[in-house]
Amino acid sequence: MKAAFDVIVVGGGHAGCEAAAAAARAGARTALVTHRFVTIGEMSCNPAIGGLGKGHLVREVDALDGVMGRVADAAGIQFRLLNRSKGPAVRGPRAQADRKLYRLAMQQAMMEQENLEIIEAAAEGLILKDGLIAGIVTEDGRNISGLAVVLTTGTFLNGLIHLGEKKIPAGRVGEPPSHGFSRQLASLGLRLGRLKTGTPARLDGKTIAWDQLEEQKGDDPPVPFSFLTWQITTPQISCFITHTSDRTHRIIADNIGRSPLYSGQISGVGPRYCPSIEDKIHRFADKSSHQIFLEPEGLDDDSVYPNGISTSLPEEVQDAFIRTIAGLENVRIIRPGYAIEYDHVDPTELDHALAVKKQPGLFLAGQINGTTGYEEAAAQGLLAGLNAARLAAGQPAAQFDRTESYLGVMVDDLVTRGVSEPYRMFTSRAEFRLMLRADNADQRLTAKGMALGLVGAGRHAAFAARMADLDHARDLLSRLNLTSAAAAKAGLKVNQDGQRRSAFQLLAMPDVNFSDLTRIWPELSALPDFAREAMEADALYSGYADRQKEEIAHFRRDDAVTLPPDLDYAAIPGLSMELRQKLSRVKPATIGQATRIDGMTPAGVTCLLLALRKPKGRSAA
Repeated sequence: MKAAFDVIVVGGGHAGCEAAAAAARAGARTALVTHRFVTIGEMSCNPAIGGLGKGHLVREVDALDGVMGRVADAAGIQFRLLNRSKGPAVRGPRAQADRKLYRLAMQQAMMEQENLEIIEAAAEGLILKDGLIAGIVTEDGRNISGLAVVLTTGTFLNGLIHLGEKKIPAGRVGEPPSHGFSRQLASLGLRLGRLKTGTPARLDGKTIAWDQLEEQKGDDPPVPFSFLTWQITTPQISCFITHTSDRTHRIIADNIGRSPLYSGQISGVGPRYCPSIEDKIHRFADKSSHQIFLEPEGLDDDSVYPNGISTSLPEEVQDAFIRTIAGLENVRIIRPGYAIEYDHVDPTELDHALAVKKQPGLFLAGQINGTTGYEEAAAQGLLAGLNAARLAAGQPAAQFDRTESYLGVMVDDLVTRGVSEPYRMFTSRAEFRLMLRADNADQRLTAKGMALGLVGAGRHAAFAARMADLDHARDLLSRLNLTSAAAAKAGLKVNQDGQRRSAFQLLAMPDVNFSDLTRIWPELSALPDFAREAMEADALYSGYADRQKEEIAHFRRDDAVTLPPDLDYAAIPGLSMELRQKLSRVKPATIGQATRIDGMTPAGVTCLLLALRKPKGRSAA
């Protein structure tokens, strides 16, 4: 009997939406199963998209014709390019979003997606037939058949909210957790862990003394996420900055024993890089204040997100310490902050396609893999959805490596190293970040997306036009040139060595910018802004490009040496017990992946290479 769907995606959050859209774009008959349609695209924590490292992921999702970038552009009410004063490689686009507009735009995108059916139901477990995925069963007893399943359960797996001494079983506020999937995943032999995340109280903006606070305006003009967005038309707002005080710290310190983080009530590990206010007070006792960004949650919504004071202290303690903060003395709390603890699967159980190695047909994406953040979830969702569709169609899995994308960096980190805390993307995680800029995500990935059947006609046409502009800019900058004497006469600081330099070579010099070149060659002013910015970035890093290309070639040579999936690491002499255990757990696909396992040594790599050279049938012992 033919399955009702090729791909079933469980969960309507950021990972689920991208997974469902990607599977459908790839031609699969796709079902998105979620509790309620109205919660699709819900921003459970901060209504913001992007940031350092994260903004790169959003651009990459967009380059592969994903939906997050376009939805964020439609809903963004303040755009800022972070690290603007630093090099282009580490700049991160970020947008504060209108929570309602984002949700509605994402729901509209899901409704308009061809090949996608949305089913309102609580998924309770997997259907297995002859050891293969055959679909899912819902809480109300329905069987939905499918050839592949993508689980994007977020914080719902045995989710437990902590608010002071209170414990509330929930996936998020007001929504029940999922217990069935945790039990079933454990029964499949998968290693599960426990993580936690948190959120601050929501404040009533009508009760904040805004005139006492420092205003933070957005960029003008705003820089969009999507390569298809030419102009932001949604009204823009300001955010505001305040700080904790000595009184704030005293109240928190006096009540820290009532925080489930310190009472022993929470066993899950939280993110170090985004600590609760209790953690900040405890770990940074010498600091007299901590910065708080007051971020409005919508144009017609009075609720405000106080970024920087995530907490799970009791409600009355939250009320007391928040009122000691400048501008918040008379604030009304709409909803208290809380911590949420949930199950996740050890991501070393997955391969680079985000497929579960022990269960063919099952894919995982998002917080279930130990990550945190909307952007990390969306990028994983796109990859998992694409590969679920390819599996259903009998096609080989698609993979992205560390040399071509932040998506590849993240997936390789997860499946090779696992997680000891919620994983967050940073630009520092990428060895080849000079080549992996946010501005060139389409140049790196859109052609690959086209080859994989992910890119629609509209994106295809826009990409072709953009590439034509970039090719024209490169050609023009390579043809225009000056002698060193002529360059000096034009006011450029150039060594008087008699050499003739192209406009691109001049642009690579530290004291030359595009405005200098347009003064000499007015025809350059006709280039679009994005082309000029791209040429400046390319020129800035041109001196490092050849070296990084050599490093990439070396990386790919190692990743071309495959390791048999049934290799017996316990029988390889010279490996430490720790390395044997890690290699047996991860089962690296290549020598390159093996080198990236924590604790791997050059001697260990040599042992692996020697094992590969031994003739079949001879013992390695």
